[in-house]
Amino acid sequence: MMLLVAFHLSLVTSSAQETRPWEQYLNEVMTAEDAGSTAWEQTYELLCELEQHPLNINHATREQLEELPFLSAQQVEGIMAYLWRYGRMESLGELMMISELDYPQRRLLTYFIYVDEQEAANDRQQAPSLRNIARYGHHELMATGRVPFYERKGDVNSYLGEKYRHWLRYQFTYGDQVKAGIVGAQDAGEPFFAQQNKGGYDYYSLYVQLRNIGRLESLVVGNYRVSMGMGLVMNNGFSLGKLAMLQNLGRSAYTLRAHSSRSVGSLFGAATTVDMGRGLKLTVFASYSPADATLNKDGTAATILDTDYHRTETEMAKKHNLHQLKTGGSLRYNAHGLRLGVNTLYTHLDRRLNPNTQPLYRRHYPQGNDFLNLSLDYGYATPRWSLSGETATDCKGHLATINTANLRLSDATSMMLLQRFYSYAYTSLDAQSFSDGGKVQNESGIYLGINWQPSQTFRLNAYSDYAYFAWARYQVSQSSYSWDNLVQATWQKQGWSINGRYRVRLRQKDADQTTPNRRLLHEDAIAYSGGEIGEGGTRKENTLVDRWEQRGRLGIDYAGGHGLAGRLQIDGCGVQEEWGVMVSGSLTYTRQWLRLNGGVGWFHTDSYDSRLYLYENGPLYTYSMAQFYGKGIRYWLMARAGIGKRLTLTAKIGVTDYFDRNVIGSSYQQVEGSSLTDLDLQVRWKW
Repeated sequence: MMLLVAFHLSLVTSSAQETRPWEQYLNEVMTAEDAGSTAWEQTYELLCELEQHPLNINHATREQLEELPFLSAQQVEGIMAYLWRYGRMESLGELMMISELDYPQRRLLTYFIYVDEQEAANDRQQAPSLRNIARYGHHELMATGRVPFYERKGDVNSYLGEKYRHWLRYQFTYGDQVKAGIVGAQDAGEPFFAQQNKGGYDYYSLYVQLRNIGRLESLVVGNYRVSMGMGLVMNNGFSLGKLAMLQNLGRSAYTLRAHSSRSVGSLFGAATTVDMGRGLKLTVFASYSPADATLNKDGTAATILDTDYHRTETEMAKKHNLHQLKTGGSLRYNAHGLRLGVNTLYTHLDRRLNPNTQPLYRRHYPQGNDFLNLSLDYGYATPRWSLSGETATDCKGHLATINTANLRLSDATSMMLLQRFYSYAYTSLDAQSFSDGGKVQNESGIYLGINWQPSQTFRLNAYSDYAYFAWARYQVSQSSYSWDNLVQATWQKQGWSINGRYRVRLRQKDADQTTPNRRLLHEDAIAYSGGEIGEGGTRKENTLVDRWEQRGRLGIDYAGGHGLAGRLQIDGCGVQEEWGVMVSGSLTYTRQWLRLNGGVGWFHTDSYDSRLYLYENGPLYTYSMAQFYGKGIRYWLMARAGIGKRLTLTAKIGVTDYFDRNVIGSSYQQVEGSSLTDLDLQVRWKW
């Protein structure tokens, strides 16, 4: 009740200025699966980067616009067609002249693009001189750290380093043509300038990128990320959640970008994209990168890890004990709405990948030293409809395909139909695309979505997704299916925004009981995908049960004048017989050089299965999405101060108090007590 009263008073006494609406956009399109995804963390960091270094709309390429996750293929095509037909924009007000853009997209775009009236178009086509780069370039140095006011079990006798997490980034930019920098990152518990990390940080990323110089669209040396097509061959640069997919209507994306964040998963080497003229573009890349892996006794790799934790002797022993050579590229044609592309990726591992394939759900895990993938990417877009897709194969001929059809029924209504088929034996180490099971493997399905916006004040998004899994999966010993449905409505007017969401999802899972064993022939035992093989060639046949999950959200935002803004959010979750609820609120105050953020959330769930997620504001480039289960309260306060035009200081303190436990976490992460307090500090200096 106190939370509701405080929020009401803040709205009565305020009329606030909008702050970072793209964070609200991410909160609206994220689902429970997206919240903990590293791909969404990369999307967040990309939007932070683009906000700090916006694009000149008059010089932006198609690929740069496709980096913005909220734009559809028709909207990108509409922007490019407007610039071709009418020449350079004189102000951002001209976005209203592009019929493909509706109000939410125009509003979000203003935070990532700008119009430079004095910058000549032909300047960008010339290689900048070293003198101009040195004279007019901009420097940025940022240091961020987290101080925990508690001790984990591992901090006492197991972790190799201190309990503090910190990272450092230096970046130099010259317009949108030159970017160079270095990132060093350290997780809590990892040694720093000691033991196996005598060179300082546990993780480094170095990069130099040139853009838009003559026919050279992009050249990156160092760490980078590549995305091709719809992600069936390679995608380590963007996310395709179900609601985000509906927002951008399932478009393809070709991006080549320097990796300027602390998240792992980038390539190290060189890559370039060249505009060959007449709609043809060529991208080629080559990299040789280390990776963490768990080894078998014979020296082969059991699993390739992406956690990047090196806190204990066991974790450190897995660091960089496998190396990957990756090379490939794409040749694509894009003109008059037609898009065709051929993509390829070859991967060689210096250790053979040899996972344990005895469990049925692991039977088709990738194996071997060499992997080859090829795909054809295709599409055609008009202002009213578009078709797009990608069909891929691995070196053994196993197929994966994804195809979308989008129809703009009116200025207010658009629909999308998506079909995918991923063979249970298809293998690609770097694929990441639309799926319900989280992999580009063992899935086929149909997705139908609709966007309806009858006015600038109201919009509705809804989808229904059916997926079938032909082979066994984790905790599912035979063929199964899932059915996912969501409806979301948003109303905005005069600083108010009300967002409501309801989602119901069915997933099948093995029941506890099994049917009596019966004898199988050897061939039948090998081919069978519906249970575990017991002694003597017998089968334990599991019964599947339907597991229903419901999630709902109601969010109310207000922003007006006097520098104040507020949000109230209510989340609920029901899984079978278990339930959870969270009530949270936040306030923002902005006054010239000072910005204050604060929030509080009360949660009550029956178990981990009914856990809930809460997005918080954090220091720049710091993704903050936490999950909560049990009974407790979360509260936090953040202050950001600008000291002149060059120095920015940020501090955030957050506390989580649990009412139902005296021990938090398990294993080395276990904390004796019922409360966690963390302090985040950040210093940013620009010159």
